[in-house]
Amino acid sequence: MAVTIADVAAEAGVSKATVSRTFGMPDRVNTVTRTHVLAVAEQLGYVPDPAPRSTRTGSVGLIVPDIVNPFFPPMIKAVQRRARSRNYGIYLADSDAHAGEEAEAVAEMSKQVDGLIFWSSRLPSETLVDIAGRVPTVLVNRSAGGLPTVVASSEDGMRQAVEHLYALGHTRCAYVNAPRGVWSNQHRRAAVRRTCKALGMELVELGPFAQSVEGGVQAADIVAAHGVTAAIANNDLTAIGLMLQLANRGLSVPDDISVVGVDDTFVASLMRPQLTTVRIPVDEIGSLAVDLLLNLLQSGDKADTGPVEVDTQLIVRESTGPVTAEIHWPSRPLPSQD
Repeated sequence: MAVTIADVAAEAGVSKATVSRTFGMPDRVNTVTRTHVLAVAEQLGYVPDPAPRSTRTGSVGLIVPDIVNPFFPPMIKAVQRRARSRNYGIYLADSDAHAGEEAEAVAEMSKQVDGLIFWSSRLPSETLVDIAGRVPTVLVNRSAGGLPTVVASSEDGMRQAVEHLYALGHTRCAYVNAPRGVWSNQHRRAAVRRTCKALGMELVELGPFAQSVEGGVQAADIVAAHGVTAAIANNDLTAIGLMLQLANRGLSVPDDISVVGVDDTFVASLMRPQLTTVRIPVDEIGSLAVDLLLNLLQSGDKADTGPVEVDTQLIVRESTGPVTAEIHWPSRPLPSQD
């Protein structure tokens, strides 16, 4: 059963009116209470009902987890460009990769848009299905309950990355995980596992670490301590932090260790050495997501047609190279992490 406003109020120890104001008029609720109510709502999986509308708005909503990540601005532009070409505007919200913030964005945005696009949503699957029952919804890089979905297929790009490292002589590789619950990371990790197993490469899985430069910096010493000659990070920002900290420790990329990222953000080619990475075609994905949503609005057909998959591709640059004869690793590597 769907979680109700009464459930949230009872669990949070506040009135139903306070819960309603938290989502509808947050400026009228003090910060401590509002934060508490949002945390309880996130824990219970509550999303408030959107305000009823009798007419179309001519706008769609886009919710992303981190607008600061350089992966997202080009994607946002692609969504906006495609929506405009079909005479729609967009509203944008940044959830800060937090389910509670995402739920709050849904509550506010659904009053102003005809449909929603969630990119890498952190909300539970049952919550997304509930939202889609009230507001036409398309998911990107996430699946839930047969909802219309566009995904960047991890299989090809991650397979290419592992095969590239294998061809360069690497036999022991690390994979730097994103935080638990990140849907795309689960699929990227699975593809790396399969390919390493097929090639007979030893895989060391590390983390989770934040999908940020800081997360990569944190991971670097642990990667080094495991005695690998190559590392695949779950995204470009993590890979960049990894490279920076390895350099600070006196290790050379790619002479001592090869590094691969995922996304192919614009900063990948600005790094020195330039970052080898798996390209996610954000223009194509953004356009497809808009088309799926607007076609859904026009037809009203919510039948499960399966995810629309877009291929990914390895872009080889300077951060990967052959295994050298002399590797400056510790003599006693740490054991692998489960």
